Amino acid sequence: MTDQKYILDGHDHVPVDLMTWAKWFGEADRHVGSTHVGEYWISTVFLGMDHGFGLGGPPLLYETMVFKDVPDTSEYGDGVGWRDFDGEMDRYSTWDEAAAGHEAMVEKIKKMREEEA
Repeated sequence: MTDQKYILDGHDHVPVDLMTWAKWFGEADRHVGSTHVGEYWISTVFLGMDHGFGLGGPPLLYETMVFKDVPDTSEYGDGVGWRDFDGEMDRYSTWDEAAAGHEAMVEKIKKMREEEA
């Protein structure tokens, strides 16, 4: 993974130094999309650093992950559901790719739920 850091200027990513990134990252709204489909939550965010692990190509700066509500049945739990990563994840290089990928994942989860019903 490269050590380059990025912030958003509108929907464009801009390379910055570590201190600028740290300040921005602590205050920024990095969500591209957040959608609930039944017990699933699809979240797409700007990561602020390349998750392409230096394998070439444009930096992968956005990520969609799917979480599922799972009841908290631990002895210390209050019964309230918590988010459990369900294994679905995609990464993207641009805001537009991330927004389209978010919508595609929402549709994928809707279709999966219909097939399970």
